[in-house]
Amino acid sequence: MGEGYGSGCAGHSGNGGATAEAPGRSHGEVCGTMEYVTRIVIIGGGPGGYEAALVAAQLGAEVTVVDADGLGGASVLTDCVPSKTLIATAEVMTTFDSSYEELGIIVADDTPPMEQAARVVGVDLGKVNRRVKRLALAQSHDITASVTRAGARVLRGRGRLEGMQALDGSRKVVVRAADGTEETLTADAVLIATGGHPRELPDARPDGERILNWTQVYDLNELPEELIVVGSGVTGAEFAGAYQALGSKVTLVSSRDRVLPGEDPDAAAVLEDVFRRRGMNVMARSRAQSAKRVGDRVEVTLADGRVITGSHCLMAVGAIPNSEGMGLEEAGVRLRESGHIWTDKVSRTTSPGVYAAGDVTGVFALASVAAMQGRIAMYHFLGDAVAPLNLKTVSSNVFTDPEIATVGYSQADVDAGKIDARVVKLPLLRNPRAKMQGIRDGFVKIFCRPGTGIVVGGVVVAPRASELIHPISIAVDNNLTVEQIANAFTVYPSLSGSIAEVARQLHTRKADAEA
Repeated sequence: MGEGYGSGCAGHSGNGGATAEAPGRSHGEVCGTMEYVTRIVIIGGGPGGYEAALVAAQLGAEVTVVDADGLGGASVLTDCVPSKTLIATAEVMTTFDSSYEELGIIVADDTPPMEQAARVVGVDLGKVNRRVKRLALAQSHDITASVTRAGARVLRGRGRLEGMQALDGSRKVVVRAADGTEETLTADAVLIATGGHPRELPDARPDGERILNWTQVYDLNELPEELIVVGSGVTGAEFAGAYQALGSKVTLVSSRDRVLPGEDPDAAAVLEDVFRRRGMNVMARSRAQSAKRVGDRVEVTLADGRVITGSHCLMAVGAIPNSEGMGLEEAGVRLRESGHIWTDKVSRTTSPGVYAAGDVTGVFALASVAAMQGRIAMYHFLGDAVAPLNLKTVSSNVFTDPEIATVGYSQADVDAGKIDARVVKLPLLRNPRAKMQGIRDGFVKIFCRPGTGIVVGGVVVAPRASELIHPISIAVDNNLTVEQIANAFTVYPSLSGSIAEVARQLHTRKADAEA
């Protein structure tokens, strides 16, 4: 925002025609003139909502965040933070089980000689889940403190839009509290950031005890003996890998040909091989039709009539946007057939003064994308410099073991002819640091333009791939070339050395092609 904003009676740009002289705005006396304050109402306190609130408050707006469950939303309370905390414990178990013998570590215990192959370490799932919940609540409280310290108001309840935009450009938001009382807010702009909730199959309703969705697993006090995971997308793969590492016998039911059908095929193949090698039963091309509880067991019936049983079942079959009952269509907000809110690249909906961010938009189900959408919305409405959302610079990570991190154009894009690119993939087995650490699985893959060598995408499959993808993300975002990456110093030995080595190979091939 320009330095002159908020002084005198100057208006703001990007508000669809509303001006600072519009009636009903809050105002105060400043230097003998009237200062009008832009009112922002944000419905939903997840990453899209609370990041937008921080930006709007920083830019001088009067901000109210309407939230029903606690700031941080599902990302902090029931999804990203809890699942990655659980996975952190699983990573320790995996590292211990798979590497200690190779690294020469001896564990002294009293396991009888005939049972030496028995598991040496175990996990107290109740204690793990109590830690998960404690950390999630602490993170939510920290976010609330940051938002309120920035000057925003947090209002507990559920919000809905009331009618179309008024003649003065304002909107009405009705907030219903848990006790049924209602409060009506007037806003110059509204951001919808209500997220989503787990999708349910009609014949596989979670009961919170044996049949679970991903928000309910943290109530378990004992490790599932036999866990059936239905769904092989990111959520299903992450939980399947985590519980396998924690000691459950896991069956992963996938309706597709492979695990992680939306990810890089080479990466998915590595992960599926790791899953099977560690004892997971991966059932490809097996669509679950129903799940029912039979005493202390769960029966999952597949579309071809087969029945599999386990002690617990986790349903990970996607998410539904939280867009119902909010008066969106009546307010002129266009919804897609899936229920997601249509937005442009600066987070605008089809209704003036109404923006949307996060999972409710169906753009990318990533906390980082939700946060960026929320920030962009506020920058745009409040007249600050803003760059439209560019999904080809988004880095993402699947928190399995090994992790799968990606950025930019994908192998599918190259194979489909969406972009002309050269590709080099280097297995981590050749990396000296990987050998030292006993890392057997993974690779680095980089995509670059054939003429210029500009990096347009990459994939890393490795422990902590979420950290290793960053230099490739910088390259994609700044149009760096493989030559520039190759010429940058790396630590020896390091896993990041493989990134430089791939860049060198791409640079060599570029030179050969030009010769």
